[in-house]
Amino acid sequence: MFFRISLAEWSLNKALFKKEIDNLDFPEIAKKQFGINAIEYVNTFFKEHANDTDYLNQLKARCNDNGVTSHLIMCDGEGDMADPNEKIRQQAIENHYKWVEAAKYLGCSSIRVNAYGSGSPEEHKKAAVESFCKLGEYASGSDINIVIENHGGITSNAAWLADLIKQVNMPNVGTLPDLGNFCLKRTESGCESEYDRYKGVAELMPYAKAVSAKAQNFDSDGNCVETDYWRMLKIIKDAGFSGYLGIEYEGDNNTEYEGIRKTKALLEKVARDIN
Repeated sequence: MFFRISLAEWSLNKALFKKEIDNLDFPEIAKKQFGINAIEYVNTFFKEHANDTDYLNQLKARCNDNGVTSHLIMCDGEGDMADPNEKIRQQAIENHYKWVEAAKYLGCSSIRVNAYGSGSPEEHKKAAVESFCKLGEYASGSDINIVIENHGGITSNAAWLADLIKQVNMPNVGTLPDLGNFCLKRTESGCESEYDRYKGVAELMPYAKAVSAKAQNFDSDGNCVETDYWRMLKIIKDAGFSGYLGIEYEGDNNTEYEGIRKTKALLEKVARDIN
């Protein structure tokens, strides 16, 4: 395959929230259940342990025992990096420092950060550029990438996000294109307005340091209902990408384990067809 496969911990969020499994179980589950040897953590599931060396050593040991690589940490709940208030922005920046250090300690290449904020699109972008320049500079000292995901609202406007990355203009600040996160406006009834996902991924791929392979529902042939994976992987391949595609199953019609297996099988099938 022209890419490698990783597993996003969010694929197992239901089991994790129910305490059926624990974050320390994740490396073994990825390897023994799915044959995947690279993983993407979600900070939500070990938030109190970012600075806990003993805990991180246990996690490293679980990875080493199973031949698993720690690829990145997805960071949520640490403040809005584009908040209009400068003090709040600065606190959000500093809140991510511990995850940069945790990522370095675990051997990750990146942390995923959100570009949330408010104001007009240009005001929002200006504040985000300032914050990501600062965080990118801090992370460069640890050789860690800062990757921004299209994660709802203005951040799912790929042209806007791509321009943000251009303005930051730092080698360790890039994107994490999520194949399914292009909802610009969400209401109680669902997504009211959506950015074209194929156009969006094409716009974000020049800056991509990882890709999130989102899947929710599958047809009888095992194809993703929401996304044409043949079309999407062709876009990714044409961009010259050869890094990790992280499986992120979010559906309700299969168990989490079934959904992960179906997404992995789909990636492998499509890769064979377009190689």
